[in-house]
Amino acid sequence: MRIAGYSYSIIREKTGISKSTLSNWLAFIPFKPNKEVIEKIGRAKLKSALYKQDLKFKNIKAMKEEAIKDIGLLSERDIFMLGIGLYMGEGSKSLEQVNVTNSDPIIIKTAIRWLKTFLKLNNKNFTIAIHAYPDTNLIKSIDFWSKYTKIPKEQFSKIIIDSRKNKSLFNKRKLPYGTVSLRVKNGGTILPGVKGCHRKIMGWIESSTKQI
Repeated sequence: MRIAGYSYSIIREKTGISKSTLSNWLAFIPFKPNKEVIEKIGRAKLKSALYKQDLKFKNIKAMKEEAIKDIGLLSERDIFMLGIGLYMGEGSKSLEQVNVTNSDPIIIKTAIRWLKTFLKLNNKNFTIAIHAYPDTNLIKSIDFWSKYTKIPKEQFSKIIIDSRKNKSLFNKRKLPYGTVSLRVKNGGTILPGVKGCHRKIMGWIESSTKQI
């Protein structure tokens, strides 16, 4: 619908998806209003909107180019420290469980790479738990996460469905594949089990934060 030239307001009216979610999903699709939108909004308002969009795209491009220069090529230690920061924010710090929970596939993929590299784990050491919602297509969700993580479907645990009825209509469909908990179910070749992995991670975090 965005490619066809519809505004966020019209897409929201037709789908029930909030403007903020649409903006996140469709931010990089240029807005070329169709005849229906032009008639509904008016040319003057559209001219202003398109001008602001042009400025936004130019700024995004400039910031990305600067960011690429800032980061450069990541070393193995860079990736190690990135993973520690990721686990500080998204990982389980209690009960001596190794668990990273997020809805962003990139976060989950990064966590897998980090755990494999620095704790010497492999796909057999992981299990996936999906936290889904009433509007989640469960088959597509399992297919998506298995394909993206390369973890076999046989290692997925029972899906938990959030059936709360007080959730806003406009909060629906924000997470089409649900939220995932990536869990380490047994230790790798170096550390003694999951507890050993967790204690090592906590040691990395403590050692890092003490130096700040």
